[in-house]
Amino acid sequence: MKNFLFDLDGTLTDPKEGITRSVEYALLKFGIETEDRNSLCPFIGPPLVDSFSRFYGFDEQKSVLAVKYYREYFSERGIFENEVYSGIPPLLSSLKEKGAKIYLATSKPEEYAVRILEHFDLYQYFDGVCGSTFDGSRVKKGDVIAEVKKRYSLCAADCVMVGDRMHDIIGAKENGIISVGAEYGYGGHKELCENGAEYTAKTVKELEKLLLSLLY
Repeated sequence: MKNFLFDLDGTLTDPKEGITRSVEYALLKFGIETEDRNSLCPFIGPPLVDSFSRFYGFDEQKSVLAVKYYREYFSERGIFENEVYSGIPPLLSSLKEKGAKIYLATSKPEEYAVRILEHFDLYQYFDGVCGSTFDGSRVKKGDVIAEVKKRYSLCAADCVMVGDRMHDIIGAKENGIISVGAEYGYGGHKELCENGAEYTAKTVKELEKLLLSLLY
C-alpha cells in the first residue's frame, strides 16, 4: 500500500468541544436545551443531516436548517475548538519519509478541513484534501472516498482508509479499499469490527506501527 486516506475528526484531531458546542447552539435555535454536552458526542463523525434526523427526529428540511445554524457557530469559533491527538504529526512525518502519499477524506466541508489542517500545521503532510460540499451533493463518506480516488487517480488496491467510525469502514468497503479502525476515536473496537475493519489500532503509536508495516 502506498496511498493512505485519513478521516479527520476522531482520527487526526479530537474535535469534541467545537462540534458539541456547535450542535448545542443549533439545538437552542429550536428551543432544545442540552443538559450534558457529552451526550452530543455521537454527532462526531457522521454527516450532520443524518445525525439531526436520527437523534432528534428532524425531517429533512429541519435537519438542513439545523446544519445551517450549526455552521454559524462552527465557522467562527467551533472550528478551532479542537486539538491534534498526541503522536499524529510524527506518524504523518514517518509515512512521508517512507514515500507514502497521504490524503484527507472527511465528511467535514472541504473548506473547513483545509482551514483546520493549516491552523494545526498538518497541511504540509497531505498530497490532497477532499471533504463534503456545502450544497449537500457530496456528504457520505463513501462518496468522499470515491472523489479522492477520482480526483487523484488512485487505484483502490494501493489504498488504505484510516478512520474511527463505522462510516469510514463502510465507505472504504464501498470503494474496494482496506480499512484501519482508530479505536482511540469515537467509534470504538466493537463498532469498527462489526462493520468489517480489516485492522484496528488502540493508540496512535500502535496505528503508526501498523501503517508503516502496510507500506509497500
